Amino acid sequence: LLQAWTNGINEASKMALLAWERETGTELVQINGQRRYGGPPPGMSGEQLGCVGPGSAAGLTTAPCPCVPAGWVGGPPPAGTEVYIARLPQDIYENTLIPLFESVGKLYEFRLMMTFSGLNRGFAYAMYASPQGARNAIATFHRFQVRQGCSIVVCWSTQKHELIVSGLDVSVSQQGLEAMLQMVTEGILSVTLHASPCQRPAKLAVLKYNSHRAAALAKKTLMEGNRRLGGAGMRVDWLDPQLKQKLQLWEEKPSSSWVHRGKNLAVSRPAAPPPLLQDVLEILEILCWKHRLRTPLFITKRVQAKANGWQQFWYQVVVPGYHVPVSGFTWVLQDRQGQSEHEKAKAVAALHILRVLGESL
Repeated sequence: LLQAWTNGINEASKMALLAWERETGTELVQINGQRRYGGPPPGMSGEQLGCVGPGSAAGLTTAPCPCVPAGWVGGPPPAGTEVYIARLPQDIYENTLIPLFESVGKLYEFRLMMTFSGLNRGFAYAMYASPQGARNAIATFHRFQVRQGCSIVVCWSTQKHELIVSGLDVSVSQQGLEAMLQMVTEGILSVTLHASPCQRPAKLAVLKYNSHRAAALAKKTLMEGNRRLGGAGMRVDWLDPQLKQKLQLWEEKPSSSWVHRGKNLAVSRPAAPPPLLQDVLEILEILCWKHRLRTPLFITKRVQAKANGWQQFWYQVVVPGYHVPVSGFTWVLQDRQGQSEHEKAKAVAALHILRVLGESL
């Protein structure tokens, strides 16, 4: 009954698509929620497949393969050749879209995102053999009316390659996560595991793939395949640039003025407002975990207070596994909301040890 229902949706357009495929000899391959035209199979180039026309520069004489555009030689086109197409009517298919987008340049690949019922999801990707083809498509078809009152959006594809997986169980290990991802996804380049800044106790992972297509397929597989990776609330999203920058803060090489290995850091005047303790501790935890160091131990002691509310603290940080403690002085301002004075001093101490570890490890 379910199959009969899905087959009955948009039946006329589906029949027109099948007729177009037979007439033109076009081969469309549907997998993982998208239907693909052109492009070699994953991991293979047109040259590896022998998918080049007779008399090519490579000297191959094998017949053209339907997997790639006729006469294609070598691997996929470079970056800057793919466009993103949005606001498509859901009952429009490749028999309309491929000839339209081929009219302005040679297509290497066309991918239409599909629903279970056989309607499209309203967006697609067109990859051209050259950047000029992509530029022509944007100039010609952005705000183009594919039907009366239906203007589409055509712009550069962002080509995102990185995913963020949040809500991982604290028991998830780097090795176990990598092994699982290699089994259920393709094109994985790196996996980085972090303590989650939003959920405790939990972990998050940054996954980097070799292409936008591989990352998009992995995102769909991990979300719709209900793969929980040992956590009950796992979520998979594209990696936000701001979160990526925050996770990479500890990797930045600190200024040498912050490094006072094994010595006191004296502050002769009131310092700037200290950073939020939780933010610094989360980054410090990531760094210690990466270098197999144990949780840092903090000591803070108030040594003097001024009438205007400023208080001076002495602090010391001991990181089990690191060869020397780090200590110093800082001024913090007394207030009646937010962090306590000891928390502010601890935040400065955490930032200090973070800089020292970043320089020495």
